[in-house]
Amino acid sequence: MTKKLGFGLMRLPLLDKNDDGSIDVELCKKMFDRFIENGFTYFDTALMYCGGNSESAVRQALTSRHRRDSYTLTTKLHCMYLKSKEDRDIVFKRQLEKTGVDYFDYYLIHDIGADTYKFYTDLDCFNWLIAKKRQGLVKSIGFSFHDNADLLDKILTEHPEMEFVQLQLNYIDWESVAIQSHKCYDVCVKHGKPVFVMEPVKGGTLAKVPEKVEKMFKDHSPAMSVSSWAIRFAASQPNVKIVLSGMSDMAQLEDNISYMSDFKPFTEEEHRLVRLAAEEINSTIAIPCTGCSYCTGGCPQHIAIPKYFSLYNADKQEVASKPWTPQGEYYDRLTRVFGKASDCIGCGQCERACPQHLPIIENLKTVAKYFGK
Repeated sequence: MTKKLGFGLMRLPLLDKNDDGSIDVELCKKMFDRFIENGFTYFDTALMYCGGNSESAVRQALTSRHRRDSYTLTTKLHCMYLKSKEDRDIVFKRQLEKTGVDYFDYYLIHDIGADTYKFYTDLDCFNWLIAKKRQGLVKSIGFSFHDNADLLDKILTEHPEMEFVQLQLNYIDWESVAIQSHKCYDVCVKHGKPVFVMEPVKGGTLAKVPEKVEKMFKDHSPAMSVSSWAIRFAASQPNVKIVLSGMSDMAQLEDNISYMSDFKPFTEEEHRLVRLAAEEINSTIAIPCTGCSYCTGGCPQHIAIPKYFSLYNADKQEVASKPWTPQGEYYDRLTRVFGKASDCIGCGQCERACPQHLPIIENLKTVAKYFGK
């Protein structure tokens, strides 16, 4: 694997924007073909992505149409599907069938944190994954991580057999006290484990930045897209092996290809500019949601949590003097399809599923009050 851009399959093109499972398979075919034609090979999926349909789309648009040696495929084992040790093999067999392959190039224990580390340890998932590699069903083993650097150091010390770590890494989380992207990256360097990057654009947040930041970027590189700064920042870290980008239309794909086909690492000046950008952007984000939608699958009230948080963030970033903003209307229209923010019953399912560990229940109360005006 020589090129650092990977295709993240959590945010695929949809036929219905209000239905995460309505994947536009025909457009995926065109995008996957274009990606491979340009020398990129890495595809990353998971059982829960796109309403549970991402792995099936992989079979329809990728594995049934391309030679097995022309792509590398990654998927994951998530604790939400496990109640016993027997479930590990049930999930794995299902994933092989859904994706249409007889082995995975990369396989991750998914979303490890303080709570899930004990869960995965109790179910002996690390040894289970080692066995899958010995059987030839997985080529390379690792895990994705959402927690602090001290815990990551502990896990890598206890499990040196893990070959890579997938981290949330972007320029606004780089020095975050809560997410600790930089500290976690340094732990991986210490243990000699390459980093695979998720959320480099933070769920689209870094594709639409405040005007002041966009002007700063455009003044430096007029032809470069705003999101390119986020992808290139992540890829410029020496220990980063792959940067996943969730591309949901052909324009995003073409943009990413344009600067990642012949990738040029950041200059010192570009590093300086993103540090300034991070300070500006972090001062304007109200709810740091990445839009992964893990929270929505089991919501009994069918609340569009990430969509509501995105609208709230967007409205809070509007110029205060504007007499009208569109976000309220978007919210009202969404509530005709989904539950309202005020419909939350506080069951806590969403907070248990959130890899960012956000106080979702309280944030929904804030959103309900804000858009209920």
